[in-house]
Amino acid sequence: MANKPKIYNIDAAGKSLGRLASEIATLLRGKREVNYFPHSDPMITVRVSGIDKILLTGKKSVQKIYRHHTGYPGGLKTVKYADLIKKDKGRALKLAVLRMLNKSRLRAKLMKRLIIK
Repeated sequence: MANKPKIYNIDAAGKSLGRLASEIATLLRGKREVNYFPHSDPMITVRVSGIDKILLTGKKSVQKIYRHHTGYPGGLKTVKYADLIKKDKGRALKLAVLRMLNKSRLRAKLMKRLIIK
């Protein structure tokens, strides 16, 4: 039985970054579908609009820091949230959703179906 492609449209205006990311990750995995299997690709596309009106509670917009390591000694890189969204407004949401999905070969396929406008 082949899955039919589905498209979900989400408006991010006025929603919290983490709560929105967990909702998107659940939709991308297909956990709300009747025929959910952990190993299968659900063929679901999620389109997010209004990304510039996303909310962060407290002082997170000033204090939140994203870290990654290059793999070399002393290669810990840090970027503040404000600098991250100057470059790409949807990058923070993409990172949040990416880190909520399982680290498997399916994750790359699922992330290609996340479209941020």
